[in-house]
Amino acid sequence: MKYRVLAGMVMAVISGQAAAQTWVLTDAEAGTDKGNWQIDSKQLNASGQPFSIQQKVLHGGKQEGSKVLTITSEQGLTIALSPTRGMDLLQVNGHGVRLGWDSPVDEVVNPAYINLESRNGLGWLDGFNEMMVRCGYEWTGHPVTKDGRIYTLHGKAGNTPASKVEVTVDDKAPHEIRIRGLLKEHTFKKSNLETWTELRYIPGADAFTLHDVLTNKGDYPQDYQIIYHSNFGTPILEKDARFIAPLKSVSPFNDYAQKGLDNWNVYGAPQKDFDEMVFNLVPKADANGKTLAAVINSKGDKGASIEFDTHQLPMLTMWKNTDTLKQGYVTGIEPGTSYAYPVTIEKEQGRVKQLQPGQSTTFELTYTLLKDANAVSKAEQRVQQIQGEDKVSVEQKPIAKE
Repeated sequence: MKYRVLAGMVMAVISGQAAAQTWVLTDAEAGTDKGNWQIDSKQLNASGQPFSIQQKVLHGGKQEGSKVLTITSEQGLTIALSPTRGMDLLQVNGHGVRLGWDSPVDEVVNPAYINLESRNGLGWLDGFNEMMVRCGYEWTGHPVTKDGRIYTLHGKAGNTPASKVEVTVDDKAPHEIRIRGLLKEHTFKKSNLETWTELRYIPGADAFTLHDVLTNKGDYPQDYQIIYHSNFGTPILEKDARFIAPLKSVSPFNDYAQKGLDNWNVYGAPQKDFDEMVFNLVPKADANGKTLAAVINSKGDKGASIEFDTHQLPMLTMWKNTDTLKQGYVTGIEPGTSYAYPVTIEKEQGRVKQLQPGQSTTFELTYTLLKDANAVSKAEQRVQQIQGEDKVSVEQKPIAKE
């Protein structure tokens, strides 16, 4: 009798822990791939907000073989990511607002068609059109050649197909959806980094979270860098749109950006021959190290915000690229461990971090679509609350020169 009771308790614990269903879409180790696949809340008999999850394999042009995995929530967000391109986010849509931008690159380019070393290390641009791309992890920033080695623009993670992709849906309401992907940066004698990326979304919500765990699988210490290059265009970006964040300081990335310091946080209309302006920011955080940054349209009734932990991501870059619509009218909010200078400069200035053998580190960011004036107001209040009475120090000179 005691054995039966104990066995029942054990089974209850196990069932409680396993209150979710998981589908493995890709597994390089097992040599399996589901290809086109879909599931929805009706098939799962899931109550509450309806949703669907679908993977498509693309064909034609440079997107041949690329995959797009899309979560669709009728009352919330539609989130599209690509397991082929580093599990990066392509676009997010909800309530008539788009998080993302229009790049001249109009295909989900398979990394097999990209040479990162072309154009003196700028080949990464041949596939750049994501709403969020992971720039790292072995290195990031502008390209540079050091001791005969080319460190290409923004590293390799964004052009690394996931070796394993899993989709998990909680059995119980609110049926959180988790999409996990394993990125491997393995190079003989150079790098043995692995990152488990994870997107977490509750159907019907206006926000989602990225939870990434980076591990040094090697026997030697390993440098790492990461910038979460998050990009927004129309309808949020427009003339007189604003960037907001609680800050300690702002400085121009280079001499060209120095010319735009007077109105660095206000955007202009699309302008031909506008070269990109980049600003290095030191974020101010609350007592727990949390902060947020946002871009808001001119009327203050739509926008996007990113909340992140400054213990994990102590730097913030603002990329202002208000070129023509066809050329790429876009701004970037970019939390990171580093700025976008070449890895050589970042290392000299002490911003390159390191993992010991077997050590892991976590990065967590929450993205929110600000669908109306009330949501925008709450973000503004949060920024002001963290900023308090402290003034932002505006530095006139770049902290480094390439």
